[in-house]
Amino acid sequence: MVNQAEKRSGKRYVRMEMGVPGLPPSKVGVEAEIAALQKGVASIYPMLDGHPELKAEAARFVKAFIDVDVPAECCVPVTGSMQGSFTSFITCSQCNRSKDRLLFIDPGFPVQKQQLVVLNTAYDSFDVYHYRGAALREKLESILSLGKTSALIYSNPNNPAWFCLKDSELKIIGELAEKYDVIVIEDLAYFAMDFRQDLGRPFEPPFQPSVAKYTDNYILLISASKAFSYAGQRIGVAVLSEKLYKRPYADLKKQYGVCEFGNVFVNRVLYSLSSGTSHSAQYAMAAMMKAASDGEYRFLDEVREYGRRAEKVKKLLLGNQFEIVYDNDLGEALADGFYFTVRYPGMSGAELMKELLFYGISAISLETTGSDQQGLRICTSFIKDDQYEELESRLKKFRADHPLN
Repeated sequence: MVNQAEKRSGKRYVRMEMGVPGLPPSKVGVEAEIAALQKGVASIYPMLDGHPELKAEAARFVKAFIDVDVPAECCVPVTGSMQGSFTSFITCSQCNRSKDRLLFIDPGFPVQKQQLVVLNTAYDSFDVYHYRGAALREKLESILSLGKTSALIYSNPNNPAWFCLKDSELKIIGELAEKYDVIVIEDLAYFAMDFRQDLGRPFEPPFQPSVAKYTDNYILLISASKAFSYAGQRIGVAVLSEKLYKRPYADLKKQYGVCEFGNVFVNRVLYSLSSGTSHSAQYAMAAMMKAASDGEYRFLDEVREYGRRAEKVKKLLLGNQFEIVYDNDLGEALADGFYFTVRYPGMSGAELMKELLFYGISAISLETTGSDQQGLRICTSFIKDDQYEELESRLKKFRADHPLN
């Protein structure tokens, strides 16, 4: 719709609806992928469980930036975290037929729920807005204790609100995952992009917080799309705990003839979906992870640009009577990053989204993310340096046309 409006009006929108990278791709990845293509890997099918070098570098990367030990065998390349979540949903929902539901700790990435619609798999969800800190335990337990949940998923940092679950909260999730035998799918699409601290020093604290410190029932989804600005090549890694990877399930045996979770994940589900992951892109991912773990590639230095953009856009919005929706991170101010959320008093999210379109500003309603709050998700990735003045002018016009009493 915005594309059509721009074409018909001849005016450029300030586009804040698209959660896609707005920075050049990693040179480390580009050069490694070109070299791989020149070696002829395009003519060779990739191994289903992944290029050995990538598997090894993924395990090392997890140790370097999360401080968790995992065997290379358990690091599986996927065609972006989207395929990682889809494969996880399929395998998790089939490993124990008595548990027929998944749980979303919202707000979250809308397409993941669409994946469950495609699979005809039931799910529950709740907005974590009122359940941060210790309150998370009681809320989670009220759902998990019913014994119907096979897996739960959340993103950290959060898409769309950009709050970051703390170690105390991840410990709660991990403890309850153990208590109720639930698999935790941790979506790390925005890996280490909490810019309030430097999470980008390999093998040195502070590390990217992760539920993997508190349970062995986990799948970590690590993507090249945002942290490495490598979205177009659709490459990521699903990292399974060794315990989960090798765990046998009777229901998987009945369906697939093999019982180990990891075997089904790779050799039944991934094989059926895409017969592996782009061969050359795996070389790129391996090179980026290696350079990052070696300390030669400070990948966070590049993506900090999103934080700088967010700071500028927030200032303009708050200066024109908008308010931050998810404004508290257990007493800390939110980090400036890829996303944040805003509302305008007296308007629903849908109303605000529609009204701003008339002022050349586009964003998406929080309603689509599973949030119970009214407002919009703001994405900073497509803001251009020459648009801040125009954004300010349009926001002032909007404020003048919609005065607050």
